[in-house]
Amino acid sequence: MQRQGSNGGSAVIRIRAAGGVLLVAHLALVAWLTLRPLDVPWVSAANLRPFASIRADLALGAEAAARSIGKGLLLLAPLGVLLPMAGGRLDVSPLLSLLRTVAAGALLSMAIELLQTGVPGQVVDVDSLLLNTVGVALAHLAVVPAARARLRRRNETRRRAALRREEAAQGRTPTIPRVGIAP
Repeated sequence: MQRQGSNGGSAVIRIRAAGGVLLVAHLALVAWLTLRPLDVPWVSAANLRPFASIRADLALGAEAAARSIGKGLLLLAPLGVLLPMAGGRLDVSPLLSLLRTVAAGALLSMAIELLQTGVPGQVVDVDSLLLNTVGVALAHLAVVPAARARLRRRNETRRRAALRREEAAQGRTPTIPRVGIAP
């Protein structure tokens, strides 16, 4: 981890702690929504063909499709922000951060889909895996690069202000004229 000043280090710790707490709370909510048994009289078959349920949703009309696709996009979308926030690193490449976050979101979505195979009333759908992953990527792209740039600028201005205060406290160093030395 990079060395931070007194305020910068505590800010990083607070951001990471808040990210970790929010991440755990969000994952608990996702687990409750996706892994609780449903009491339904009939369950459709699992969808293992990509885009089949998205096409079926679009055939139902714009409102129903927007609701269904929106639910798929929004379920894990907060992970796109919470995973980097819990990591708390400002010096990561934007592409690397996106790839790691999307991979973690895809793996988590895959784990949820696999766990749903044993839950009564829940159906495995490959399209929800795709929509969840796209939601994580969109949330990450919308928030994380701008937030990291803002935090970097704030840290830089704080560092410069601390250097100016330190210089002012020490005062100016007297300059002694140079005298040539004879051979």
